[in-house]
Amino acid sequence: MQNPTPNQKRMALDVEENPKKISEWILFALQHVLAMLVACITVPLLTGLPVAATIVSAGIGTLIYLFFTKKKSPVFLSSSFAYLSPMFSALGVGAIYNAAGDAVPGYAAVAIGMISVGLVYAIVAIVIKFVGTKWLNKLLPPIVVGPIIMVIGLSLSGSAINNLVGGPVQVSEGVWGSGFNWIAVICGLIAMVTVALCSHYGKKMVALIPFVIGMGAGYVAAALFTVFGYYIGGNNYFHIIDFTKFTDIFTHFEFSSIFNYKMFVPNDGESFIFLRLESWAAFPWDKIGTVLLLFVPVAFVTICEHVGDHENLGNILGRDLLNGEPGMHRTLLGDGIATAASGVLCGAANTTYGENVAVIGTTKIASVNVVLLAAIFSIVFGFFTPFTKLLETIPGCVTGGVSLILYGFIASSGVKMLLAEKINFNESRNIFIASVILVAGIGGLTFYFGNPNSPVITITSIAVAMILGILMNLILKEKKNEAPVIEASAEEPAEEPEQE
Repeated sequence: MQNPTPNQKRMALDVEENPKKISEWILFALQHVLAMLVACITVPLLTGLPVAATIVSAGIGTLIYLFFTKKKSPVFLSSSFAYLSPMFSALGVGAIYNAAGDAVPGYAAVAIGMISVGLVYAIVAIVIKFVGTKWLNKLLPPIVVGPIIMVIGLSLSGSAINNLVGGPVQVSEGVWGSGFNWIAVICGLIAMVTVALCSHYGKKMVALIPFVIGMGAGYVAAALFTVFGYYIGGNNYFHIIDFTKFTDIFTHFEFSSIFNYKMFVPNDGESFIFLRLESWAAFPWDKIGTVLLLFVPVAFVTICEHVGDHENLGNILGRDLLNGEPGMHRTLLGDGIATAASGVLCGAANTTYGENVAVIGTTKIASVNVVLLAAIFSIVFGFFTPFTKLLETIPGCVTGGVSLILYGFIASSGVKMLLAEKINFNESRNIFIASVILVAGIGGLTFYFGNPNSPVITITSIAVAMILGILMNLILKEKKNEAPVIEASAEEPAEEPEQE
């Protein structure tokens, strides 16, 4: 154990310590579950992946991480937003229609992509173990990583808007479809504003769970509009929430209505991704290169996020988690293996959660065994059918409203990185690198190899943006005493003396 620093002594419970009372232990663990829950389920709600399996995978991934880090780092892992863009693309790779005529997304493609992410993490961890981290810093400096993070967030903006405005609209007499719905927009904006207000003005627990409160407020508004729609004669325009997802488990009551054993049933809509046999059988293996190029570039970006999160947590704890115990090679390996496991279970990547780091920073409770109990709770809750089915009734407009902040938060974190690293945009080199990444990524520059209508390999816009950013960073060497692009004077020019 490392010698405690003055900051470490101020922790109410240190990493190796445990709460004195079982009731406190349970309460502290539930707080971690509550902090991560809404962000965790937002990923499957947006992508159509199984909600219950995602909650279970968060707990299993956290246990894997704690094992590889020798319980030296109190980190909770859960579903990552950084991979949403490649996940959306991968779900279309190998998508089929089954015998019943139902569309089967490319779950296998997502799982393979997440396994590749885990392999990248493992390889980088091994290299760092023997070589160090200088090569990674040179390959992906902040001027490359910051704009890439911005691209990842902004590329998802269309998804957020579509979810926000989508709702039931009347196509013709008695015929309803989906489209722009003002009631859906109102519910989503209520969720968005509530999140912002709670985060900005909230105290203590309110500030820690703004997304929980925001989605709750949006859900209540949607429920009231839905009830009002039924009251005035079944007006579908107000029918924002489909409660049948929850009520059906009691209408057709069986053992799975309480305990979701169907996660182990092959090809069932609730089953783990590796049991979606239809999707695996239909996967076009000639597209494996395309899948890898969807996920591998983003893996290097999330590795940089991984480093930042652990540095932040280390500052709170008064420990160097990357260069001391457990070490960056162990934290990366734990995160990577957890992501690979999560990929085959639910399709989502695992990542460190800022919400849970904030819980530790605010409460000063860093007990790793509290996090371990929280992981166990997450697994148990995932199998409790009424809980997960109620979560599935959250309407798309509410997740869309919250996503306006979430996706913007991802993009803003890229800006935050540039500011924290004091990147000087008076230098033309930095402007050129950032410009190429932003325009290529947001503009959707994609490279095709083979027939563009059926390419052998597709390099997606995020991958292209990263490749171009790395090349520009290597080509444009830093110059000493470079003159700024726009010369700004700190002082007003002296006035010329008046002529007499």
